Amino acid sequence: MRWLAILLLSAMPALAQQQATSAPGGTIRVLDKITGETTDITISRGEMKLFGRLKIVLGDCRFPTNNPNSDAYGWLEIRDSSMEQAAFSGWMIASSPALSAMEHPRYDVWLLRCNNS
Repeated sequence: MRWLAILLLSAMPALAQQQATSAPGGTIRVLDKITGETTDITISRGEMKLFGRLKIVLGDCRFPTNNPNSDAYGWLEIRDSSMEQAAFSGWMIASSPALSAMEHPRYDVWLLRCNNS
């Protein structure tokens, strides 16, 4: 029984790892908490988009190679022109936006998907 547990535990990292493919861009959604309006923004990898006071850069957008329509995740750098430091810098997961949410008094930003075209 002990050997079975060791075997299963050693196989778990291989099962958890998936090959990922980088997409040329992605789609993000921005919510203005004051007006209640949402806007979808298509952005290319390395491009900067302006939205209100925000400067949004998509560093990378990846998705599982064997299932392009599933769990996308992207590296976002978001700066507010009125703040010294970045409002957000890190990976966002499309299926779990609250897992690494941006804390901002006016805007919510989250990744919707990676775009292959």
